[in-house]
Amino acid sequence: MAHPRVAVIIEDDADIRALISAVLQQSGFDVHTATGGLEGIEKVREQHPLLITLDVSMPGIDGFETARRIRAFSDTHIMMVTARADDEHARRGREAGADDYLTKPFRPRDLRARVEAVIAAKAAD
Repeated sequence: MAHPRVAVIIEDDADIRALISAVLQQSGFDVHTATGGLEGIEKVREQHPLLITLDVSMPGIDGFETARRIRAFSDTHIMMVTARADDEHARRGREAGADDYLTKPFRPRDLRARVEAVIAAKAAD
């Protein structure tokens, strides 16, 4: 079961990780971060987050594989936040288990709005 307002950010770029962390903290999340897929999977197992933000391009296992592995044990909200803007990557993200796909660069208010929309949509299901 997901804990209220806990988020795990899986992002290898320190600046993007800090930005997403600040946005989510301002939105009331207790934020935990990971710099790669395997570390992120462990954080998800430990923290049982309500939300995960996940980069696609990371060293080691990519975001698609990370999402698939997380989906094997969790139904948490997954939002891919990535520089890959083409439709093929968005489709692959959804197939891997992502609930939404936001491209970089992004405005903090857009991230906040999309996070709240994903949470509200799943709550309505």
